[in-house]
Amino acid sequence: MLSLVALVFMATGTGMVIFQVINKYVVDQLREFQTRFSPDTLKYAISMLVVATPIFYLVMRQIFKSLLASQLDKESGVRRWLVYFILLVSAVIVLGTLVNILNNFLNGELTLKFILKALTVGGIAATVFSFYLYDIRRGDVLNERDNIIIIYFYGSLAIIVATFIFSLFIMESPATTRNRKLDNVIISNFDQIVSTIDSYYSGKGVLPVSLDEMRKEYNYLSDDVFVDPATGVKFDYRIKSQDEYELCAAFRLTGEADDHDSLGNLSQRWPHAVGYQCLSQKAHDASPSGSPVKIGL
Repeated sequence: MLSLVALVFMATGTGMVIFQVINKYVVDQLREFQTRFSPDTLKYAISMLVVATPIFYLVMRQIFKSLLASQLDKESGVRRWLVYFILLVSAVIVLGTLVNILNNFLNGELTLKFILKALTVGGIAATVFSFYLYDIRRGDVLNERDNIIIIYFYGSLAIIVATFIFSLFIMESPATTRNRKLDNVIISNFDQIVSTIDSYYSGKGVLPVSLDEMRKEYNYLSDDVFVDPATGVKFDYRIKSQDEYELCAAFRLTGEADDHDSLGNLSQRWPHAVGYQCLSQKAHDASPSGSPVKIGL
């Protein structure tokens, strides 16, 4: 049962890694959430492979050794029931995945992406089903090494190891991920500050002299909103004109306007370079009769 559960995690993780590789290198200009490259999804899939793969192959090796030595009964009813049950579970997962990728294709996903993902699901499903159906139907295994089983065993392991190694070349490091998330916190804080400045401007018709003045006016804002989450350094605020100002902070990564792979949607609203950056903003009337939001660099 442990080997069969590990199989589900391993096969699913392999498919997710290959899907993210496809999303990475077959760029879709629609850039919809389900069809674009996701570093977080890739790392989750890699985690599944790292944990499940050793468990699966170690347990399967022990199972085959026990079958060879007649310590396990190949014709055991429980064993057959478990194998057919896990094949049923695998079939449900395959059908659900195929429905999902077909739905994405009908909603405008690139044909090449659809074909590659369908081939990935078909290849994984064919490997799993053919292996277990052969294993459950083959003849006497006592003291007889089966070359087909050996080919399945080492061939699939080689494919998974190759997939894992390739994924490491497109996966961002843990340090980069942390820096990305810290930059996202800064940008999220900027969003809150801009919204509050707009409220202040709507009520008083002028910009606040400083962030401290605004903080006193709107005491529901926590001190964390005005500082770098890691260093605790306060953001700089500079007035440029009657309704224009700058918010300044030190960023750890570049965030481009179309950077979906590293900083996501937040960077589209706040493009910036690495290092200390001042981002220009224009206040607007936040009342119902005011003008719409206008945010720029």
